[in-house]
Amino acid sequence: MATLPITKRGAEKLKEELHRLKTVDRPWVINAIAEARAQGDLSENAEYDAAKDRQGFIEGRIAEIEGKLSTAQIIDPSAVDAAGRVVFGATVELEDENSGAAVTYQIVGEDEADLKLGLVNISSPIARALIGKEEGDVAVVEAPGGTRSYEIVSVRYA
Repeated sequence: MATLPITKRGAEKLKEELHRLKTVDRPWVINAIAEARAQGDLSENAEYDAAKDRQGFIEGRIAEIEGKLSTAQIIDPSAVDAAGRVVFGATVELEDENSGAAVTYQIVGEDEADLKLGLVNISSPIARALIGKEEGDVAVVEAPGGTRSYEIVSVRYA
């Protein structure tokens, strides 16, 4: 089974979600099923059906997170020393060569990606274009919106 890279922060968030699902959500839904069962006829009991659906979702999410954590390769970006090259976990400051706009991205795992926070998925077009480049290099990104060129202003591992 292939390992999936994830930052230390991302792994902690998944562990927190797993803990919440097991200690809060699972007991709550078990209680909701018991209460709905106590109301009698289950064939026309909407609360029972909703609670069972919720239980299925919770159990599925628990299995999904446990699977991801079991195959995860946890990487601490602050412990990475890639001699200034862009690697997984690196925070990269870029300048758009057309507009001159500055943007900063951190390359993270699939579950952590959030473009609004500057966290880009390792398999995204921009991350693929940046991997292996160094400060001063130009990365050409083939994105759905067209081709864009970015100059790498700085690379840091935090």
